[in-house]
Amino acid sequence: MTHYEPVIGLEIHAELMTDSKMFCGCRVVDSVEAPPNSAVCPVCLGMPGMLPVINERAVEMAMRVALALNCTIQPHNIFARKNYFYPDLPKGYQISQYALPLGRDGWLDVEVDGQGRRIGIRRVHMEEDTGKLTHLEDVGSLVDYNRSGVPLLEIVSEPDIGSGEEARAYAMKIRQVLRYLGVNSGDLEKGVFRVEPNISLRPAGQREFGVRTELKNLNSFRVLAEGITYELARQQSILESGGEVVQETRGWHEDRRKTFSQRVKEEAEDYRYFPEPDLPPLHISEAWIDDVRASLPELAEAKIARYTADFGLSPYDAAVLAEERAVADYFDAAVAGGGAPKPVANWMINELFRLLNEHKQTIEDIRFTAAALVELIDLVEQRTINANTAKDVLAEMFTSGRPAPDIVTAQGLAQISDEATLATVVAQILADNPDERHAYLAGKAQLRGWFVGQVMKQTRGQANPALVNQLLDQQLARLRE
Repeated sequence: MTHYEPVIGLEIHAELMTDSKMFCGCRVVDSVEAPPNSAVCPVCLGMPGMLPVINERAVEMAMRVALALNCTIQPHNIFARKNYFYPDLPKGYQISQYALPLGRDGWLDVEVDGQGRRIGIRRVHMEEDTGKLTHLEDVGSLVDYNRSGVPLLEIVSEPDIGSGEEARAYAMKIRQVLRYLGVNSGDLEKGVFRVEPNISLRPAGQREFGVRTELKNLNSFRVLAEGITYELARQQSILESGGEVVQETRGWHEDRRKTFSQRVKEEAEDYRYFPEPDLPPLHISEAWIDDVRASLPELAEAKIARYTADFGLSPYDAAVLAEERAVADYFDAAVAGGGAPKPVANWMINELFRLLNEHKQTIEDIRFTAAALVELIDLVEQRTINANTAKDVLAEMFTSGRPAPDIVTAQGLAQISDEATLATVVAQILADNPDERHAYLAGKAQLRGWFVGQVMKQTRGQANPALVNQLLDQQLARLRE
């Protein structure tokens, strides 16, 4: 039986979060929120005689992405007309880039099962989005042109991907980069971030590519991996039975967990690309490229390296903190404000994230600053309160936004570290529980923790745990004598 190897490339379409559309002044936010077919104008509807104008902010955002993906920015750019007829395309063509894209020859490193892989990026180019079709069962389809003309960035990988899981890791990394740059929300369900894999098989060792299919309607990273895995198995079954794979666009059926044919896949020549006559060539100066490069933020990969090298965090903790830019910014602000990196990381990952999950909130919703979190941690380090009390204080901070010292003072939560006071409490606990005391002295060592718990309960959790343990050991030792 012939051994086949997968050849997979990804096309990622990401709407850019500009104020206005790619070639007109319609507001992008209205394309999502406004009633159907109301966030439109003669330009994005393709009315005769209307002239497009390039959105400078969209170009800048596209440059940020291309540079972050290690692409070379081409100084000379030309927009083209991509001609095809489909109900969601009001002009009968889409303004895109073809022969001269904005960025090319980039790469992105990903990790799958502990193995690093470098995926080449062929091109990053700008275009306009199409309208949105809603298909009704046995009735027909509805079209909404609000999305038509929204700035769209297409990121095309090289066919370097070898599995569904590699595709998933690559797409998630691209999404993370876009979110870090602030150019796209990464929401697959809303369609502002769309991933379309091109999938083929070829006999192992063969240089020529096999016939490819393209998958659409993939609304999650899980479905991306599943769809590719299914399609590879489907193509292999066809080839092994002596059949031929048809070049086509296929959709994903969520309920049946399988792909289905949508239409025959067009080739580039079918689109009859030619330069857009209503737009002049776009020249990007070296000075502009340098300015955009200087504005790039520190990305997640660099943050992880810094957190592990400079702060001594574990790779896991560093990756968790760097996953979202807002979380990483909060952590960085806490450290810059005097917080020790490891305690801050522990409190954020173990306690702050727990509260965020419980309340279904994000880091942007927190009502207290990173400096306020450091203030709480300092109270623990200074033994003003113990760790258990601090968790309760953090919960109160989360709901009220009040600073930790105010909560501690108002509720009388300061840690009890007076030796005489705690010695009296320990003695009283031992005196009031003779059965447990005798059992412990007879060898039931696990009761020691029970005594500590009783002291903490008696002091409403405010006793200094280290001092409690020390005093308990002293008094138990005397009882043995």
